[in-house]
Amino acid sequence: MLWSFIAVVFSGWLFVDATYRGPVWQRWLFKPVTLLLLLALAAQTPVLTPAGYLIILGLVATMVGDALLLLRDERIIYVIGAYFLSYLLYTIGFASQMTFSVFWPLPILLLIIGAALIAVLWQHLAELRWPVCTYIGMTLLMVWIAGEHYFARSSDHSLSLLAGTGFLLISTVLWLVSRFRYPFNAARAIIAASYFAGHFLIVRSLYF
Repeated sequence: MLWSFIAVVFSGWLFVDATYRGPVWQRWLFKPVTLLLLLALAAQTPVLTPAGYLIILGLVATMVGDALLLLRDERIIYVIGAYFLSYLLYTIGFASQMTFSVFWPLPILLLIIGAALIAVLWQHLAELRWPVCTYIGMTLLMVWIAGEHYFARSSDHSLSLLAGTGFLLISTVLWLVSRFRYPFNAARAIIAASYFAGHFLIVRSLYF
């Protein structure tokens, strides 16, 4: 099992490094390879619960979105749809494991983040306004459910979920901002690192 974790981390590092300074083929190769290794790691879970199956399906949806990103820009709405589905599957998996309670500072903070992000992007989204807003809402809901899971249980499992969704939120915010409003040179590497760390920590939660 240790070697599986090492393989995932090494492949993920090659993917992140490629987004910053490597050739395009290296980025295109190691992104799907890293996700396939994450799928294999999730499938090796000693006891695969329904939540585990939903996480696996979420990874598959993410891979579909990544593949669509390689196509022309008019496919972006399908990319957003695939990522939305991935986060929806993750959220259902998280919710199936928890007793619901509300830690109010968390949803308030997430609403502020969502409102600020939409305000920054709104004038630049054109016909993608509502798909992007829906995607942002799904991302925030995923983080909220993971956060409530953590505040209710405070376990290693729930901490890994919260950290993973937090990284995916960072990745989503930076991807949308850099794509639609403020492109910047370091965006690719930061997005790649957050993206990989988020999915890795969510899969890692299956081992607690």
